Amino acid sequence: MIHIYGIKNCSTVKKALSWLDENQQTYQFHDFKKEAPSSQNVRRWQQVFGWEPLVNRRGTTWRKLEKGRQESIQDATSAESLMIELPSLIKRPILERGSLNLLGFSVEDYQKLLA
Repeated sequence: MIHIYGIKNCSTVKKALSWLDENQQTYQFHDFKKEAPSSQNVRRWQQVFGWEPLVNRRGTTWRKLEKGRQESIQDATSAESLMIELPSLIKRPILERGSLNLLGFSVEDYQKLLA
């Protein structure tokens, strides 16, 4: 089973979900706005991707943060607590299929992963 995590109205998540639908892939979508990620999920993603790639520094939520809060993100622990508080800071989508994982969306990566 494919699990995909993100925010429903995110344009990149929309592209990923459309691609999965067009390619007849069954998946379970986890919307961060409806169910915040657990510490366990965030820690697992940090182990897979590293904490820095998970922090979406290009998004609106990051840009709206006070400079002091941005600067306080120095390690996995500080990043984890902020991502749990503000899940929209997590880069998305995150796709999990067994032990296979992807961060973000590209047609090429999805084709390779789901082949």
